[in-house]
Amino acid sequence: MPPSEFSVPVGPILQLLSYVGTFVFAASGALAAARAQQTLVTFAFFALITGVGGGTVRDLLIDAPVFWIHDAWMAIICISAAFVVYLTPERWWPARALDWMDAVGLAAFAVFGTAKAMSFGVHPFVAALMGVITGCVGGIIRDLLAGEPSILLRPEIYVTAAALAAGLYALFLSLGLPSAPASALAATAGFALRAIAIARGLALPSYGAPAEPPGQAGGPSA
Repeated sequence: MPPSEFSVPVGPILQLLSYVGTFVFAASGALAAARAQQTLVTFAFFALITGVGGGTVRDLLIDAPVFWIHDAWMAIICISAAFVVYLTPERWWPARALDWMDAVGLAAFAVFGTAKAMSFGVHPFVAALMGVITGCVGGIIRDLLAGEPSILLRPEIYVTAAALAAGLYALFLSLGLPSAPASALAATAGFALRAIAIARGLALPSYGAPAEPPGQAGGPSA
């Protein structure tokens, strides 16, 4: 089947998900800089690299124009998020604020990344993988730059939540569901799974290790 048969347009709801995902991911990058008590310059850099990192890798892989180079609003959103975090009191950002903002960005980006890849004619299965990359890579880069344990090595479910959102969106579209409800349902499902993982420490069992009760799980992120 020719790739063009998989092509779907990116509508306003999906574009909104992209903006939301960019802002919350950028804010999570700025929060990482805040934890390390860095300067405003570092806040801005962390916000930008976290907000656009996953989408940049996706666009390079699907041979698309890198989105934030051609849409200045994406960079503006990232820098604005850095200023918001930098100029607000530390007490406004609880200890797990980074995790919750990251969860919102993860779900939004996983769905938008899948839609963006499908709009370029990529097969739905591969497009879902592009959604996972869009949702996860920015957070991975953020953690590496901040010197924190990578999200991939934390115990809670993370990549699986991105895969659920991306996979459901591709599946819903393949079944003929309109893009708007498909994106809303898929993003909600991905966020819900990640939220449960944050709240209860939910994780898949590690290789060679017995399953542990929720809240006591360890090993690589799933």
